[in-house]
Amino acid sequence: MMTKNNDNNPVPVTEESFFLEDNTFNNDWMGSMMEDTVSNIEGELAVDVYETAKEMVVKAPVAGIDPENLDITLTEEMVMIKGERKEVREVDKSSYRLQECYWGSFSRTIDLPTKVLPDEANADFKNGILTIRIPKAVVNKIKKLKINI
Repeated sequence: MMTKNNDNNPVPVTEESFFLEDNTFNNDWMGSMMEDTVSNIEGELAVDVYETAKEMVVKAPVAGIDPENLDITLTEEMVMIKGERKEVREVDKSSYRLQECYWGSFSRTIDLPTKVLPDEANADFKNGILTIRIPKAVVNKIKKLKINI
């Protein structure tokens, strides 16, 4: 690997000099193409989905988001969660050396393995965790039919 010194002359890069050089996150080593691509990507929300005998439960970490800004849509077969984590910048973007937190809009659609009753669902928000509980629909219920004579 070669690099340029201040006189624009190539000099060899050693392992030590590689880490000492200004090779940090926002110093254009990937170019502006990466920034343009990332800004157009919608994040995907991580979720846990489990079922009990009577309900389907969806849990999602949504720390840093006002619950009023979450949009939850339910059908008998799926759950869709949309929202946006808004960044409040305290410093200029070029000051970051590492930025792993996702800021921006996100969504997640979960196909449920069984039919549910969306009108009876409820959602709670506690300690940055969104929990959606949706009662299962009664499917294949056996009913005896008496013949009227």
